[in-house]
Amino acid sequence: MLTIALTTLRTRLTSFVGTFVALALGAGLIAAMGQVLDTTVGSPDRGPQRYAAAPVVVVADDRLVVDTWRGPQSAPLAEPRGVPADLAATLPGAVVDRVFPARLSGGPASVGRPWSAARTVPQRLLAGRAPAADQEIAVSAGAGVGDRVQVVTADGAEPYTVVGVTDAGPQATVFFTDARAARLSPRIDALALWRPAQEVRAAVADRAVVLTGNDRARVDPTREGDERARNNAATIVGIAAGFAVFIAVFVVSSTFAFAVAQRRREFALLRTVGATRRQVRRMVYGEAGFVAVAASALGAVAGPFASGPILDWLTASGMAPAWLTPSHAVWPSVVAFTTGVAVAMLGVAVAARRAGSVHPAEAMRETVVEARAMTWGRWIVGGGLFGAALVGMGVTAVADPSGASNDKSFMPIVMLLVAGVGLLAPAVVRPVTRLLAGPLARLRGAGGTLVPAAAAASTRQTAATAAPVLIAVGLAAALLGAAAMTDDAKTAMESAPVRADYVVLPTGAAGLDRQLVRRLRAIPGVDVAPVAPTSVYTLEGATALIRRPTEAVDPATLATTLDPPVAGGSLTGLNDGTIVVSETWERRLGETVKLWQADGSEVSLTVVGLLGAGAQADSYITPAHAFSAPVTTAYVKLRPGASRTTVQAMLEQATAGHNARALTKARWADEGGDRRGSASRLGLLAVLGIILAYTAIALVNTLLMAASDHAAERGALRLLGATRAQVVRYVIGEALLVVTIGVILAGGVAAVSLGGLWVSLVQIAGPLAISLPWPAVGAVTGGCVVLAVLASVTPVLTRARGDLI
Repeated sequence: MLTIALTTLRTRLTSFVGTFVALALGAGLIAAMGQVLDTTVGSPDRGPQRYAAAPVVVVADDRLVVDTWRGPQSAPLAEPRGVPADLAATLPGAVVDRVFPARLSGGPASVGRPWSAARTVPQRLLAGRAPAADQEIAVSAGAGVGDRVQVVTADGAEPYTVVGVTDAGPQATVFFTDARAARLSPRIDALALWRPAQEVRAAVADRAVVLTGNDRARVDPTREGDERARNNAATIVGIAAGFAVFIAVFVVSSTFAFAVAQRRREFALLRTVGATRRQVRRMVYGEAGFVAVAASALGAVAGPFASGPILDWLTASGMAPAWLTPSHAVWPSVVAFTTGVAVAMLGVAVAARRAGSVHPAEAMRETVVEARAMTWGRWIVGGGLFGAALVGMGVTAVADPSGASNDKSFMPIVMLLVAGVGLLAPAVVRPVTRLLAGPLARLRGAGGTLVPAAAAASTRQTAATAAPVLIAVGLAAALLGAAAMTDDAKTAMESAPVRADYVVLPTGAAGLDRQLVRRLRAIPGVDVAPVAPTSVYTLEGATALIRRPTEAVDPATLATTLDPPVAGGSLTGLNDGTIVVSETWERRLGETVKLWQADGSEVSLTVVGLLGAGAQADSYITPAHAFSAPVTTAYVKLRPGASRTTVQAMLEQATAGHNARALTKARWADEGGDRRGSASRLGLLAVLGIILAYTAIALVNTLLMAASDHAAERGALRLLGATRAQVVRYVIGEALLVVTIGVILAGGVAAVSLGGLWVSLVQIAGPLAISLPWPAVGAVTGGCVVLAVLASVTPVLTRARGDLI
């Protein structure tokens, strides 16, 4: 039977081209993604940047350690303690480094450091000299020697003279004199030394941490961003590879199911001459095996060459660090080849079983109209997948509405819906075709009658051809629509509690300086509520140390500018001895909670308020419990009688030169939604690109396979007097009808999935519109139309040249 399978492949190459391309693309993609994953995970950590020239670095132990009955529990501190000041005196020759927010007004993002710390990178002077007076600075970017500039630090904006320009270091830097830096930032962040490490450890003892070698990179400015980018890249690679496998199984299974339906008489003849069911199944498996081995081998070899462009795209999009070392591992190709063959065998399993069930008597008959569109097995599996998706959405809506916005929970539900609807599609084809038959019948000529009649007569074939359109349009609408709805929900949750008329935000990551906050509070006719995000720590169950986000707010203006949902108690009781917490803390009103503050110090606070579902913050404390945390937002509320025009002008005047801007509440909400939208769509575009590539292959391959089945009927049309143009129009009509059926099925998938998501999101964000990305859906639909028409018309025109129709 393997010899027969090989012979069949030679005579039916067109039927297997799509499968070959899909498997080769899938194996290549898995190999490429594997290389990217090995690059992101396996690359060695980046070498030290900030202290590359200092062999030994002393830093504070910025971990909170709490003893429990199970042993010590630890967590990183939200706000660093700093190296003890007296420790520097015990280490002669140490460079005292302080790293603090400092940025030229309107200049690039940067930090401030004492000039003596320039040697730790090192950052050398390119022009000018080192700063020698309090109002002198050296910069690495943004200004030239002799320029008079405003520098914004945590204290405020002050004028300085640029006396030197250094080369670029790991980040843009503003260098002050050592004395000026000590006044701007009293905390010592590190001591850099050029002494033996053992000697330094003996002097430091347990008062700080001594870093050498690559450990010095732990305090680099890009450390957290690099790890976050690594995780993002690994997540995107995993999702893309998962979709590649899912779609590849679909393409293989649909192609072989279509081929088996076309070749029932062929299998029946084999059964007639003595072939057993097992031999027929072996032949189908053999065909799939030959295609899978060849395609998977090609993809496994070629795939790693695509890892470089993929990694470049991830880096350019900010989803992977730029310094990663490309991997040359072999395991991704091995996994890709094995997965490709396994996918082929899995995809062909149902088709092989159906081929083996063909009876010898079927060789004596041939029918165009399918007697049974759906088998019991197809009803059960399709209904089960569809029902599982509905149950999943229902459970999420009831038990965890906020979890519905997570891609890891939403994407599997969409995949179940697509698979279920795809299996149930033959049962829908005839009713949908009847609905479309009425408008089509009004068209001039017989085509309006023949096109729906042909589709209804071969429901399985029509459903198989419409399935790629279902996947492409359905997933594009569902995934992009879900991303838009989730972004809208997050925007609504952020903006709903805000009663302020204006929101003042920094233009960088340094926060709002104290001088600016004082200027905002001095504006007449407004209430100002600065917010400084920080963290507190709780010991849950006497064993688990949990870091909880919190916001330090001014109790006097909190209720004026914000209106968070309160499930119990009130915000009016917030003071230095109390705290307002979310219901998820599972605390009671009046309960005293032992906390560890952002710097590790212990405090006990009384719960005076419980925040309900949808609250913007997890808890509120007073500024007395926030230490070095910067103010990141200032809410400004107009008092009755205040002039909006006057206040807006004063806000613009106050923020000028402070690297900050004042936005209306509406503008602030819109910009937040735009930022989230652009970030969330990057990964989705990569996934959708893979989906569209596969579905294009499946659509073209299925239509080309179907062309041979329709050759006889199109020849009959020519014999009955139809012109070549009429036959071409008839073929185009068939293609458009198939795309329309696929779009209708896709609309059902999108409606169910987005409706289920809406039920969950409306519980946490309030009234919400169902968003559908019409431009993207229209573009995908248009692409399906073009591909379907070209794939349908090309065989007809080719045969026309040979006078076959």
